Amino acid sequence: MSKDKPEQNEGGVETTGHSWDGIEEYNNPLPRWWLWTLYATIVWAIGYQIAYPAWPISSEGATPGLLGWSTRADVAADIKAVDDANAAIEHKLASVELTEIATDPELNSYAKNAGHAVFQTWCAQCHGSGAQGNKGFPSLLDDDWLWGGNIEDIYYTVTHGIRNEVDDDARFSEMPKFGADELLSKDEIEQVVNHVLTISGQADQADPELAKAGAVIFEDNCSSCHGEDGKGDRDQGAPNLTDAIWLYGGDKDTIRETVTFARFGVMPAWGWKDRLSESDRRAVATYVHQLGGGE
Repeated sequence: MSKDKPEQNEGGVETTGHSWDGIEEYNNPLPRWWLWTLYATIVWAIGYQIAYPAWPISSEGATPGLLGWSTRADVAADIKAVDDANAAIEHKLASVELTEIATDPELNSYAKNAGHAVFQTWCAQCHGSGAQGNKGFPSLLDDDWLWGGNIEDIYYTVTHGIRNEVDDDARFSEMPKFGADELLSKDEIEQVVNHVLTISGQADQADPELAKAGAVIFEDNCSSCHGEDGKGDRDQGAPNLTDAIWLYGGDKDTIRETVTFARFGVMPAWGWKDRLSESDRRAVATYVHQLGGGE
C-alpha cells in the first residue's frame, strides 16, 4: 500500500492517495441528501427519547417521556372498556343460580365463551388445551368423575381445589402408602395388584391364584374407600377401579407403584384470595360442564 499525496484520476475525481494492488480509492464526498437524512434521524431519535418512554431506569419501568404516553395504559383502557360493556352480564353470571345458567341462552353463551378463555389461561397447563387430561390430571371430556360432575360439584372443585394447603374447604383424601409404610408386604401388594387387574377387565394379565388372595387383601384394606366392588366413592375422591379410565396408568407396574407409594394430586383453590373472580369461576365451571362429561 502506498501513501502518496492525493491526486486526481483521469475523470477529475480526487483520490485518497491509497492504492491496493493497483486499485485506487476515490475521495468522493457523501451525498448531501444522505447527510441531511442522517442528521434528521439523529434529531428525531433525540426528540423521541424526550417525548416517549425510552430508557430503562429500574425494574419498575423506563423514563416516562414528556407526553406521558404508555402502551400499557392503552391496553388497560381497552380492557376497562370491555369490562364496562360486560358489567351487566358479569353481574348476572356472578349472582344467578348455577343451574339456571344453562336455561338462559345469552348468559349460557357468554359463560361458555368466557369459561373457555379462563380455561385456556389457567387450566390447560394441567388438563390439556382440549381438556383431554394428562398423566395425573384427569380428562374433563368423559363422564368419569372423582368428586362429582354436576355443575355445583365442578364449581366447588374449581373454587376450593383439591388437597392444597391454603383452603380449609379443599377436597381432601389421602391414599395410604401400603408398601412404603410397610402396611402390606410385597407378596400382599402383588396379590392386590392382580385382583385390581382382574376387576378392571385385565384378567388375561393377572395370575388367578394371586388375584383370589388379593380379593381378601382388597376387602380388608381398600374397600373402605374404593367400595367392596371397586367402583369408587366420590365423597372421598376414590376412583372407580373397574373401568378402563386411569389417572396414572392401569398396567401392572403402574398399579404396583400406586399401591406401594400412593398418589397425592393437588389442585389450586382458584377462589382463594380471588385468584379467579366469582364470575370467572362460574364461567369455567359452565364451560367444563358442557364439554361432554357434565352430569
